Amino acid sequence: MPKEHANPAGMHTPTGYSHVVKAGDTVYIAGQVSVAPDGSVVGEGDAEAQAEQVYQNMATALAHAGATFRDVVKTTTYVVNEDCIQATRAARLRHFETDPPASTLLVISRLARPEFLIEIEAIAYVG
Repeated sequence: MPKEHANPAGMHTPTGYSHVVKAGDTVYIAGQVSVAPDGSVVGEGDAEAQAEQVYQNMATALAHAGATFRDVVKTTTYVVNEDCIQATRAARLRHFETDPPASTLLVISRLARPEFLIEIEAIAYVG
């Protein structure tokens, strides 16, 4: 099965990974953080703003693979403290209005950069 690696226009340039990997009918979205296309951090210290940017990045990545949030079957969400959970859930409800995907949420000590409060990765099925 051929794989397609992509870093869609409208997303920051990653270092050492691909934002999107499509293998057959399955789409893997790398963990998305609150980074704008120009590489700046959006919403430093603001979980609501970061959650919204994360979902905007995810939407861009999904669209590149011909998918939408309705195609997402699994997400894994990482937050750096319990205070981020409600903002993450609120953003999630705005993007997964019906039939939400399987999900895992972890509270961890930190992400790749101290400015990041939230990271979400996803798997979608487009078959």
